[in-house]
Amino acid sequence: MQYDVIVVGASFAGASAAMQLVRARRTVLMIDAGQPRNRFSDASHGFLGQDGTPPHEIMAIAVEQLMAYPSFELVVAYAEQASADADGASVTLEDGRHFRARRLILATGVRDELPAIPGLQERWGQTAIHCPYCHGYEVRDRKLGVIATSPHSTHQGILLPDWGPTTYFTQGQFEPEEAELKQMCKRGVVIERTPVVRILGSAPEIDAVELADGRTLPIGAIFVGPRVHMSSPLAMQLGCAFEQGPMGPYIRTDDMRQTSVANVFAAGDAALVFSNGTMASASGVMAGVSVHRSLIME
Repeated sequence: MQYDVIVVGASFAGASAAMQLVRARRTVLMIDAGQPRNRFSDASHGFLGQDGTPPHEIMAIAVEQLMAYPSFELVVAYAEQASADADGASVTLEDGRHFRARRLILATGVRDELPAIPGLQERWGQTAIHCPYCHGYEVRDRKLGVIATSPHSTHQGILLPDWGPTTYFTQGQFEPEEAELKQMCKRGVVIERTPVVRILGSAPEIDAVELADGRTLPIGAIFVGPRVHMSSPLAMQLGCAFEQGPMGPYIRTDDMRQTSVANVFAAGDAALVFSNGTMASASGVMAGVSVHRSLIME
């Protein structure tokens, strides 16, 4: 074996896993393609001790600290293929380089798919956002909108009045159930059943939304639940089992972050039904600790 552990993905989850392992004096190869999910955000919020810090700055410090450990290596490249067997796992890069380790941690993240509404994509991570706990405070007291993308969007609509006056756009598809409608009405949420067809204003700011009937409504920030897809094909290639979450599939793991495939663990957004920076980092810590224990018990 070339390494004790290969970690694919160098964002919050992957770096947190690697830190546990190098501090346990294990040889770790981290592979990263440099396309983290959080690259569209200017700041990470709600992360203890890092509130307001750009995600790329947090990760630059993390990698610098990891590089201080002699058993750590970093390769910046796209991991194209992976396989696992009873002895360990192998990863092949797009340039043909091949690596093998006793354990593999997938911290490969997910890719967000937004509704095909003009003006939405270029504002993603700025004024078109998903998590009120991550970004709600920054758009507080603006007129807020929720563009429904699934039945779970009603929960956004119920939460958001704590940050600002809220309009819930059903898009003609996701009508609140009776109990949800009562909660929304109690919290002052306006229900708009005509679909949003365009976001207006000079990006990244939002001035208003245009509706299918030609009306425009003043809105200062949009909350929208994207569909998520695996950023990497490795989990599928390995045969990992998946669960179906409200936003899309995620890798099934046990409480110790072990996947359904021997010697393969997973952490971060690719293996969490709900996630933010703190949850991703915590799952990475658990993956790193669990992998170390599995190596000891081998």
